[in-house]
Amino acid sequence: MTRRSGRVFSVDDRAFRLDGTEFRVLSGALHYFRVHPGQWQHRLAMVRAMGLNTVETYVPWNLHEPRPGDFRRLDDLGAFLDTAAAEGLLAIVRPGPYICAEWDNGGLPTWLTGAVRTSDPGYLAHVDRYFDRLISRVAERQVTRGGNVIMLQVENEYGSYGSDHAYLRHLADGLISRGIEVPLFTSDGPDDHHLTGGTIDGVLATVNFGTEPEQAFAALRAHRPDDPLFCMEFWCGWFDHWGNEHATRDPQDAADTLERVLATGASVNLYLAHGGTNFGTWAGANRTGDDSAGPWRPTVTSYDYDAPIDERGAPTEKYWRFRDVLSRYGGKPTDVPPVPATLPPATLRPTRSVRLHEALDAIARPAATAPVPPTFEDLGLDHGLVLYRTTVPGPRGSYPLTLRGVHDRAHVFVDGRLAGVVERDADPPVLLAAGHAAVEILVESMGRTNYGPLLGERKGILGGVLHRHQYLHGYTARPIPLEDVSRLRFQPGTTSEPLSFFRTTLEVAEPADAFLALPGWGKGYVWINGVLLGRYWKQGPQRTLYIPSPLLETGVNEIVHLELDQVGSLLEIRARPSHDGAS
Repeated sequence: MTRRSGRVFSVDDRAFRLDGTEFRVLSGALHYFRVHPGQWQHRLAMVRAMGLNTVETYVPWNLHEPRPGDFRRLDDLGAFLDTAAAEGLLAIVRPGPYICAEWDNGGLPTWLTGAVRTSDPGYLAHVDRYFDRLISRVAERQVTRGGNVIMLQVENEYGSYGSDHAYLRHLADGLISRGIEVPLFTSDGPDDHHLTGGTIDGVLATVNFGTEPEQAFAALRAHRPDDPLFCMEFWCGWFDHWGNEHATRDPQDAADTLERVLATGASVNLYLAHGGTNFGTWAGANRTGDDSAGPWRPTVTSYDYDAPIDERGAPTEKYWRFRDVLSRYGGKPTDVPPVPATLPPATLRPTRSVRLHEALDAIARPAATAPVPPTFEDLGLDHGLVLYRTTVPGPRGSYPLTLRGVHDRAHVFVDGRLAGVVERDADPPVLLAAGHAAVEILVESMGRTNYGPLLGERKGILGGVLHRHQYLHGYTARPIPLEDVSRLRFQPGTTSEPLSFFRTTLEVAEPADAFLALPGWGKGYVWINGVLLGRYWKQGPQRTLYIPSPLLETGVNEIVHLELDQVGSLLEIRARPSHDGAS
């Protein structure tokens, strides 16, 4: 990175200042890990063209340290910040350790145990090891050192979780000791319990909200009379859960609220300017209820968020309305980049397939044995499938099988026949088995809770399996990760049986964006040229999966999908996304 003379971004007299001149931060959230790196430049140019002067990003710990001491893709953050600087954008970084963000486990690695998000020494040792590797990449890109980073977050919405101020102080002091010179901040809801639990002296406090900015800022002023007003998350849209309605927000209502925020003189960060995609298995989940401890609801693959820049980078009506508002409050819109091209519509049919059970030797890890069902975490598996096998003792009569604590979905086979599908937080089917029945249970994981008191959930069969009132013991458990399907050996022709992989080819004259629909199929996963796009599910509301153009090649492209429930006959390439009842 080319060094330049440093600049000063500071807080003084209830205002931000850049090189001594009062400065309003007009920021938009864009997460580098939800956008293909080949599209960063375009998305950042769209942010700048809307009239924003800053981009904000989270940093997901679990992406960068999937196993203790195994660091990956740490340079992605620096490369993203450099790309933002080249587009003329300042940057706000929110490095965690916890991020929420509708991201699996709120960004916390699944291998963490003990008292997370506290001053517990064991937890802090892991945080410190991670920050030792990560923060240097931010520190060297601060405005004080010629870069573009102007602010850094200490923790995320901590007042919604805890009140361990020693933990927050450890994080803040640790950031400073690792070379952070720009202002630190916290962000919380605008309520007394949020602001008293989540803030610490000497660190700027900001608030998050979607409506009623005057009330939110009055609450902030009551707790922090000398801090500049900053809405760190202006929720201009919302995210979707599987099985729920597609969330949208009226563009004019959102623009009117943004204008009210700016009319107070406040700075703002649009959450989100551009949402992107929960590629792979990174989508999280939420718990319903005011206490965030109710039924579990997994998040869909798309993170479009009804943001002003949609999932494929195109401006929406909300974009143009925001652009107009921002231009009246210090924003300096630039020319809007062209909208990315899309592939022409096409109908495709799978030509090859292989049953999941026949593919185990190619993709599954060796089986483990245990007296009770081991969890995914016990098996070192973050997400995917686990095939559990056990036997009902006998001879004995036919009695109900009960799976306790299924996280999150299980296909149950008795003597090779599908007996039923058990879903988390749903009424279970009646499952019967006699001795000496062979029982196979294929468990699929979905998103881990990313917000509230129930972080750190585990996957698998958490409470065991009962035959009538008796626990069954003695299991083999075979982990089936879904990251790499390159070793699959497909056979010509297709099967009508679910729990199979299907291969389809797509001819491309020139790579462009596209949306993939699977009408008539049930639930599963899709890979494009070996890259896992994410999950699909017929219950919606998401009906299409976004394919970024950099994943495609001129000529023949391979689409692989794993169908768990219901086999269809064709796939469709579409130019636009589809939600809710569309097929």
